[in-house]
Amino acid sequence: MPQLTPTNIQPIGSELAIAWSDGTESYLPLEALRRACPCAACGGEPDVLGRIIRPEVTYTPQSFVLKGFSVVGGYALQPSWADGHGTGLYTFPYLQRLAAEAASGQTP
Repeated sequence: MPQLTPTNIQPIGSELAIAWSDGTESYLPLEALRRACPCAACGGEPDVLGRIIRPEVTYTPQSFVLKGFSVVGGYALQPSWADGHGTGLYTFPYLQRLAAEAASGQTP
């Protein structure tokens, strides 16, 4: 089964809309997208013993304002936020999972 890839990505209001190569669409609330940032500064990283060290992240209203994004290497989306953050790489499968969670009312 081939990996789904985005054919179109557009911010619409307070959501990021993604059209996928199989014809489906996903809508991700920008706040949920930012809070699910997988970078080490947001999500943590393992120490030498493999324990995940999770930093305390502080958000401002600017943290949820999408300034732009790049598609990286055909496998991930890298958003840039109005508060200057922009190191998170969201793989396409991760975006699909976040969208499914948002659609079902779960929080990432």
